[in-house]
Amino acid sequence: MSLDRREQVLRAAAALLTRKATASMDEIAKAAGISRATLHRHFAGRDALVRALEKLGIEQFERALDEARLDEGDAAQAVRRLIEKAEQAAGLMSFLYSENQLFEGEIDEGWNRLDARVHALFLRGQEEGAFRVDLSPAWLTDALYGLIASGVWAVQDGRVAAKDLARMVSELLLGGAQRRAER
Repeated sequence: MSLDRREQVLRAAAALLTRKATASMDEIAKAAGISRATLHRHFAGRDALVRALEKLGIEQFERALDEARLDEGDAAQAVRRLIEKAEQAAGLMSFLYSENQLFEGEIDEGWNRLDARVHALFLRGQEEGAFRVDLSPAWLTDALYGLIASGVWAVQDGRVAAKDLARMVSELLLGGAQRRAER
């Protein structure tokens, strides 16, 4: 299986598993347009498939972090850029966010590295006076992931237009995170 085809299979699996977490390997193969035997030839079982999804998700989110240029400009604009750049990986991130309990105690070091970068962005925003200090950077990081996941689910269910996803996530997150002038 070529790398592009493998990624297509992983994306199809993530899309199905996001909607139906209990989908069988047969259902995943069908959604990906391949036979069950082909799926098993590349992924020994569900755990191997989810691990491959995790690896792809880490790679794609890391790419989004790099492309968002988090150190440039003010923190709020960097968050907006990150949400826009992460949109390509949003479906995969949504699945992984909702299924993170599968590997309790076995968090890939990649996630810790990514969390640290997002955490640092929110901390910078607090230090610049742009973000509220009563909301921890860890909470803001989790809120970002949760809003992306919720947004993907809303798009999949037809409640939100895909073109509006990044704007809606940005507005809701930043609307609650930004420090307001006190009256």
